[in-house]
Amino acid sequence: MTYNLQSLITILQQILNLEQTRWILSDHNKPQLESLLEKSVSLKQILENSAAPKMVSLESRIRDAAHKAEDLIESHMVDQMLRHKGTRFTFVTADLQQVMQELDSAMEKVVELMEEKKTASGSSSSGAAVLADPILKTIVVGVDEDLLQLKDRVTSMQSEQLEIVPIVGMGGIGKTTLARKLYNDPLIVSHFEFCAWTTISQDYNVRAILLGLLRRPNEKLSNELIQCKDNELKEILHKRLYCRRYMIVLDDIWSIKCWDDIKWCFPDNNNGSRIVLTTRESDVARNVGTVGSQHEVQLLEESESWNLLHRTVFGEEDCPYALEEIGRKIARDCGGLPLAINVIGGVLSKAERSRDVWEHVAKDVRATIAETDDHEFSNVLSLSYNHLPNNLKPCFLYMGAFPEDYEIKVSRLKQLWVAEGFLKSNEDKSLEEEAEDSLSALVERNLLLVRRKKSNGKALSYGMHDLLRDVCIRKADEEKFLLHVKKRSKVRLDKPRRVSVDTSCGMEDVDAHASAESLSVARSFIWAAPISLCRQKPSHLFSKLRLVRALDVYEMEFPKFPREIYQLVNLRYLAVSCESGGLPKGISRLLYLQTLIARLEECHYVPSEIWEMSELTHLKLARSVICIEEGYRIKFVRNKLQTIFCVKITGRLIRRGFFESIPNVKKLGVYFPKLPSSTEVFDLTYLHKLQTLRCSSELNEDTGCRFLLQKLRFPSSLRKLTLFDCVIFGRFMTTLCELPNLEVLKIVECYFDEDEEWEAVEGDEFRSLQFLQLEELDLVHWRADETNFPRLRELRIGHCLELEEIPSGIGEITTLQLIEVYECSPSVVASAKQIQELQQSEFDNYHLKVRIYD
Repeated sequence: MTYNLQSLITILQQILNLEQTRWILSDHNKPQLESLLEKSVSLKQILENSAAPKMVSLESRIRDAAHKAEDLIESHMVDQMLRHKGTRFTFVTADLQQVMQELDSAMEKVVELMEEKKTASGSSSSGAAVLADPILKTIVVGVDEDLLQLKDRVTSMQSEQLEIVPIVGMGGIGKTTLARKLYNDPLIVSHFEFCAWTTISQDYNVRAILLGLLRRPNEKLSNELIQCKDNELKEILHKRLYCRRYMIVLDDIWSIKCWDDIKWCFPDNNNGSRIVLTTRESDVARNVGTVGSQHEVQLLEESESWNLLHRTVFGEEDCPYALEEIGRKIARDCGGLPLAINVIGGVLSKAERSRDVWEHVAKDVRATIAETDDHEFSNVLSLSYNHLPNNLKPCFLYMGAFPEDYEIKVSRLKQLWVAEGFLKSNEDKSLEEEAEDSLSALVERNLLLVRRKKSNGKALSYGMHDLLRDVCIRKADEEKFLLHVKKRSKVRLDKPRRVSVDTSCGMEDVDAHASAESLSVARSFIWAAPISLCRQKPSHLFSKLRLVRALDVYEMEFPKFPREIYQLVNLRYLAVSCESGGLPKGISRLLYLQTLIARLEECHYVPSEIWEMSELTHLKLARSVICIEEGYRIKFVRNKLQTIFCVKITGRLIRRGFFESIPNVKKLGVYFPKLPSSTEVFDLTYLHKLQTLRCSSELNEDTGCRFLLQKLRFPSSLRKLTLFDCVIFGRFMTTLCELPNLEVLKIVECYFDEDEEWEAVEGDEFRSLQFLQLEELDLVHWRADETNFPRLRELRIGHCLELEEIPSGIGEITTLQLIEVYECSPSVVASAKQIQELQQSEFDNYHLKVRIYD
């Protein structure tokens, strides 16, 4: 809920910022805006610190009031910017008094509900129902290996100290089922003198936890125990466990605070006692669990999914041949989530065993699950959303904007969230760093899956389990957060704040779901449909999206840059593709634009006006290079610019201070068409924040670029370097060794100047390098050993047809995990296999993987 207020707060803070020069505030409006900001901040703080169940009834009132204020303010700002030229405008908007009265009324009601909650909690009983002992009823499949690992971990006497063993995974993945199997295993029962189980849940009650652990199996709690105070119960439990080898299961723990409230009860008897806990929160597992004890439950494989569905529906009977193929598809569509398979299995076990019935279910497995009378599945997954902190809820809901099985790049997500304005600014961190933290927090809660990783091991893209995505879309619909346009969908939202178009849709579907009026307040428009389906371009929609902040239409190609976009002056994020033409001068009218991603088919000069867009942070051109007009003089230092790909570098551009004008750039792509002067040095050392550099050149006899790398000076901050179409001269690699933070090095389509050889001499140490890629090189001899790459994790070699072998010493790098070889000579393939065989036979090293591709 509070994310609606945060977006309003962000706008107000930007307008009222004393350092901003864009908006001139009238004596009438400034006090109003300050008052509105104060009320919004106060209401947000109150809501963040309250959890009254009746607060839900107020959410729509608060949301609508915040949206109304935001729309009034931004509508006026857009009108002013479209009406007047220049970069300074007078802010004189409509009266905000009515909106402030609505917020005042909402605040009074919130305070009233909080008082009611205090009174109710003071008079309520401190007792709570205690859950019965776990009874193993659920059919389980695919946990044998997990169970063996856990049994070994909890019964091992290598460490006799008390150990906490967390079982962690997403909702519905089978954590509790696995813990129950462990708890009831005969080996566990005989190994421990005392075993107890309690289920905790989100809104835990310490007293209920203590009574649950103290209740003896098959017995009621004594009146004496029930009348004890909480501290007395803690002492009784501590004494009962003292000097005994015990195993306690704490099922469904959500917070570190819960553990802190009860941990005193569990003495360390130095006799091999264990505490097993199940949680969705990786942060809880990491902070509470003993180091190295965390057990992550994985999704089921396809064969395991079918086995579970088969046993749920047919028991020990055989599945009729006519149903097996359909059944396997149904199991596969459950995405490896045991709870989903059990639910769909329950539906099929009660249904007629006919091909028609099963085919009907197979058409939409997720819809069948959602329509079942048993709400357990939906409730289990919804718990994860309900438990999210307020600042993470919009980040989670935003994932519903992307299609099923879609990989969303980390950079794209961060830039979209920043553009939206629902991230709270922090003096110590940038908004993109806040976005990075939010992504990590969603992964920690097992709500996002890492789909692909970068060469440095960090996440490149994320995805979401299909069934969790269904919950995401349903919640987004309930909160009027997002309209997801989909074929045959009946959902229509009145004035949605965000609109996304599914991969199955065309323009007619958008027109059917969203009127001009409903689009007028949308802040995000994301088109995910592939180019082939976009016969009719949505240019006519652009004029309706007058308040849009994020416009992502990268997946379709326009004949040329749509002129209608010039009018979208509230844009912060723009991703677009064009079949011809370059960036027009009109782009400079988008004064608030932070991220510009464009796919252009031809190399064109970027209009000089673009360098005067003060908010521009990320500029990325695909299939093209940025050509800056030769006559343009750099007038401004662009402090906010962090990403720029890819710039055509000339001697004149350097002399006119281009690099000095982008002091805070972190990612940079440069292209050298020629070497302008034999005395020119390209010094990048004063780009102190540069982390990623891609350097390419026009390599032929006339350009002189054979000597390019001799003239480059790199900053010590560099972490990732890609060299494309360059000449590697004798001592260049030694120069790279001096970069203390270099983690990733990619050398692609380059030429070795001296004898087609790379000899890493003694003392050449890439001290931080973790990833090395050699591709399409004329390299013949490569000499190196483990001392040259002490931290290398991954080595990729491709299309190096002249290379004789991989140095045998590479295999002795203790951190090396993967060697990947594709389309290389037989001798390179043989050397890779030999390295692996040697590591296994002589050093018992089975962690090193070797992958060969033809």
